[in-house]
Amino acid sequence: MGKPPVVYGQSTRPPRGDYARAADDYTCAQNHAAYTAADHATYRRLYERQSALLPGRASEAFIAALPSLGIKDHIPRFEEINERLYQATRWQIVAVPGLIPEVPFFTLLANRKFPVTDWIRTPAEFDYIVEPDVFHDLFGHVPLLFNPVFADYVQRYGEGGLKAAELGACEMLSRLYWYTIEFGLIREAGGLRAYGAGILSSSGELAYAVQSPEPQRLPLQLERTMRTRYQIDSYQQTYFVIDSFEQLFDLTAADFAPLYARLRGLPEFAADARAAAV
Repeated sequence: MGKPPVVYGQSTRPPRGDYARAADDYTCAQNHAAYTAADHATYRRLYERQSALLPGRASEAFIAALPSLGIKDHIPRFEEINERLYQATRWQIVAVPGLIPEVPFFTLLANRKFPVTDWIRTPAEFDYIVEPDVFHDLFGHVPLLFNPVFADYVQRYGEGGLKAAELGACEMLSRLYWYTIEFGLIREAGGLRAYGAGILSSSGELAYAVQSPEPQRLPLQLERTMRTRYQIDSYQQTYFVIDSFEQLFDLTAADFAPLYARLRGLPEFAADARAAAV
């Protein structure tokens, strides 16, 4: 038992989380009894703040699915969510101590298991946290796993990730994850809405991504998305827009191997590189 901690990008402190608890696949048991009253209060405050910001900004599918998380006033037990989630889309959530390596991550997704960090931020990190915590993962990611089309897309992404790892193309594919599952926008009848977890779990970026005139918003196109670098420590300067989850699913049906080969010979775009707006 026990796995080495994982770091993505650069950080001045070691990753949080007790990796000694991790099994070979990096999963661990959710120790619900270890959460303090302050932990539960932080979750409740975060949930209340974010849910109040959703109308007119979050996708209709996300708003419809959010009640499926269940209890709002304390950190839920993962097994209780799984009872509903598995019945809805045959997905499950599994606890992890923090960020995990790419291949174990892809393997879990390919098997319809979504890794959820089991610790929660401190009150001092209420407005901003460097690493994803249990609130980001539960509130931001899990509701749309109740949506059958989006849930299938996430599984397909995991399967594609395992192939990308064999081809040395994880960086290109990670950009697709970043600009869809984490920071994606969708065009609905009422206008632009957010469906990416990184937007939906951020009090500041939710309004910025949907309403600010500052960032550019481009139609999702695989080649441009995979060539576009991203920022992990500030609001995005570029967002990619889909018209439906079905479009997202269909875009990932093809074999990406020829695409990876072609993109290796092309320059990358900076996160703020401008192009024709939507």
